[in-house]
Amino acid sequence: MRVRLRVVLVVCAIGALCQPAMAQRVIGVDRIVAVVNKDVVTLSELRERVASAERELRRQNTPLPERVTLERQVLERLILHRAQLQSARDTGLTVDDLQLDRAIQRIAEDNRLTLAAFRSALERDGVPFDKFRDEVREQILLTRLREREVDDKIQVSESEIDLYLEENRNAPAGDAEYNAAHILVRVPEQASPDALTAARVRAEKVRDEARAGGDFAKLAASHSDGPDALKGGVLGWRPADRMPELFAAALKGLPVGGVTDVVRSPAGFHVLKLIDRRGEGGGVAAKAVIQTHARHILVKTNEAVSEADAKRRLTDLRERVVRGGKDFAELARLHSEDGSAARGGDLGWIYPGDTVPDFERAMAALKPGELGEPVKSPFGWHLIQVLERRSAGMSAERQRLEARQALRARKSDEAYQEWLRQLRDQIFVELRLEER
Repeated sequence: MRVRLRVVLVVCAIGALCQPAMAQRVIGVDRIVAVVNKDVVTLSELRERVASAERELRRQNTPLPERVTLERQVLERLILHRAQLQSARDTGLTVDDLQLDRAIQRIAEDNRLTLAAFRSALERDGVPFDKFRDEVREQILLTRLREREVDDKIQVSESEIDLYLEENRNAPAGDAEYNAAHILVRVPEQASPDALTAARVRAEKVRDEARAGGDFAKLAASHSDGPDALKGGVLGWRPADRMPELFAAALKGLPVGGVTDVVRSPAGFHVLKLIDRRGEGGGVAAKAVIQTHARHILVKTNEAVSEADAKRRLTDLRERVVRGGKDFAELARLHSEDGSAARGGDLGWIYPGDTVPDFERAMAALKPGELGEPVKSPFGWHLIQVLERRSAGMSAERQRLEARQALRARKSDEAYQEWLRQLRDQIFVELRLEER
């Protein structure tokens, strides 16, 4: 996105006469604070993002860093954000209006609002709807960029799966989960020994301040190069087996409220604080899971079938089952647009995580034998019936699948940080923030 400097021309005119000197008065209302490749970041953008960061930090009851420090942190994030958008667009990634509309519709539904009510709520909060659409489009774009540049390139070997299963085979049942906060001091890819030493000293200083009772969230907002810095560095609850291995190892055995020593990764130096923990840890083999046996009827939406039409069709089919005594399986064979139609809509035994979140939430809310109301997912509209549930151990095949997913998740954050570091090293950046 190319941003042009805006100027206001103040012209004094009395009838047909105008003083040339006054006609030349120009008042600048914006200026460039950073050049990112062929793009720019303006002062107005920076101020807007700083104000947003301040509101978020206050909401979290986090003491605000000094204004200059916060500006520097926010500007660095704007630079990385702009660089990622450039990378996405330069390589042909796009988000069309239909995909965007569906995403916004899901956001409105997650807030239990109609689209019109959601739009009104945004505008009452001072957020123009068109601006919100642009931000959602950018977030989808960046998610797809990460999937393509990072997640799709993560490799998990069969030997890694074997080792993971062996290490976790005799662990006690239950999942160890950590709620942690994180500070990253990023190091350039080909940093000199002096630069590495300086980065480590900076990380150790932050660690010492945190251990001395300093507010970790404020330290993260002031010093962290991580994407979560302006959220106080909080990572949220994560299973131990799905966070970077060096993080899990550093947090293991740490008391709640404790701060780790400095740990090194390819991206730089890290300091973590353990906010809370739950569970005792456990391997894939030890898990018992609740499986659901369900069936459904799917009606897809398209140019000929609107959202309202799809929902109405399924509501009619539900009435035919509940009040008319019609056979669900027969209706599924006649009306469902899913591959399960030939089986009467039967999906078999479903593990947690096998279906998309919208479908899984609706299915989890139903009791065995219960037929739900029509529910929307990215695939269309569904009429779901839960047949039965059971608690079962995992098959060997399922254990390997779970192990593969855990290992991919474990590698993902670390790989993403490394990719961001490389991207930041590759772009041309000219900083002009100090030009007051």
